[in-house]
Amino acid sequence: MKYTRNTMLLLSALFLLASCSRKITETGKASYYADKFEGRKTASGEVFKQGGLTAAHRTLPFGTKVTVINVANGRSVKVRINDRGPFAEGRVIDLSKKAAKRIGMLTTGVAPVEIKYKKKK
Repeated sequence: MKYTRNTMLLLSALFLLASCSRKITETGKASYYADKFEGRKTASGEVFKQGGLTAAHRTLPFGTKVTVINVANGRSVKVRINDRGPFAEGRVIDLSKKAAKRIGMLTTGVAPVEIKYKKKK
């Protein structure tokens, strides 16, 4: 099959754009907040609510929206980062109880997860 110069340029451009994707994937373990944190202020200044779809991450900017996928069962939830943590080794995110329930990790307390988000420009 013979390609024209324009076709080759177009294919090269598409390849470069695809390889410069801003999507980031992080893996590790997720846990969820204990009930004693209900009503306390988060690092962002918001009041923590177990019924919200929020989470704590060590470095992501407040307001970042991430998708958390429970690797064990494939269930996912979208949450907004509004706090710092977790500070237990090997854990990458702390979820509100509502978010933890959505991905089916209330009984285990900790679950292997994949976190996906878009890196800001």
